[in-house]
Amino acid sequence: MRLADFRVTRFQFRRDRVIGDSQVRTDQVHVAALELFAESGEVGLGFVFSLFHPLPDEAEIARIFREEAWPRLEGKDPSALVHRVRRPRGGNWRGYTLLFAEGIDQALWDLSAKRLGMPLWRLLGGEPRRIKAYASGLDYHLSDADFVALFEHAASVGYRSFKVKVGHPDLDWDIHRLDLLKKTVGKAEAVMIDANEAWSPQEAVRRLNAIHRAGFDILWIEDPCLRTDFAGLNVIRAGCPFTLVNSGEYLDASGKRALMEARGTDMINVHGHVTDVMRVGWLAAEYGIPVSLGNSFLEIGANMAFALPEVDWLEYSFQNFDHLVEQPMEIRDGVILPHDRPGHGLALSATARAMAVPTVTATDALPPAPANPRLPPLSGSRLAAAAG
Repeated sequence: MRLADFRVTRFQFRRDRVIGDSQVRTDQVHVAALELFAESGEVGLGFVFSLFHPLPDEAEIARIFREEAWPRLEGKDPSALVHRVRRPRGGNWRGYTLLFAEGIDQALWDLSAKRLGMPLWRLLGGEPRRIKAYASGLDYHLSDADFVALFEHAASVGYRSFKVKVGHPDLDWDIHRLDLLKKTVGKAEAVMIDANEAWSPQEAVRRLNAIHRAGFDILWIEDPCLRTDFAGLNVIRAGCPFTLVNSGEYLDASGKRALMEARGTDMINVHGHVTDVMRVGWLAAEYGIPVSLGNSFLEIGANMAFALPEVDWLEYSFQNFDHLVEQPMEIRDGVILPHDRPGHGLALSATARAMAVPTVTATDALPPAPANPRLPPLSGSRLAAAAG
């Protein structure tokens, strides 16, 4: 199997809600599908993102890819590329102008598994088992009514564990949102909170103890302070023995290794880069540190979750992406299920190709947000109205 060609398909569309945290917010999706074609006809799919700003025109994305990435791929065997180890020296290995690396990695692993006719999670050594999906609202900028409506729906379709954004300047606001969640979903199996680096270590200890005294049992606090403040993370761990620290989201593989070496976290948070996740997961197993799968595009990270030891949790955020693929990952009653399709399980849909936006388009010229079959439009709820 040799790589013979590629195709880029650009998308730009509205989100069905504003998402964000204590630091950022966004209401659009900027993503490109990267398809790598093998001589034998198989197609590997990956995704290229820009979280806040539109990607360049499709033709320009393809030009940059052809100049910067394609010379390293053309004519190569995908299965050899996914296992290659490169040592950077000087300028022999540079970052891409656009965030191609994760999409290339996903497409190469997709092809490698298709070559053997097996699901990627099985190629990675995985076994079918129970991995819980927790409902994550990306909810910081939602009104109370929409916050309640989102988690009310999540509970109604079987989710039993939930993650809420915190880190508001007013501690009472954070406690109020946790109280709303409790009133909405009842007794949860687990509640997680995510501050997105909003606090200093001392402030994190103060606030987490206040949340604990208010009667909230928090399974983990995610990214409570600056990502590289390993000493500070250990201050939080020592000062808040009633909860776990989950960190590493904002660190690359080298940074995650340093974090684990410093014993600065109780859990390591990984996402959608297959090779890096597996390498970090292997090291985490050596340290005995559990791994959690944070948001990955269309839950592609489920493949790694099934393949790594001690992964109990996968994040699901009800984002309106499902129309982009023929068959999204299945989550039933708050549990993500292994797929039986060759590769990572995702293939670009005809609907997506018809919705491609080849050129940068102004926000007011974009069509309405694509329907999200997993989350009806947010319009508040009886409980939220009563809460005022």
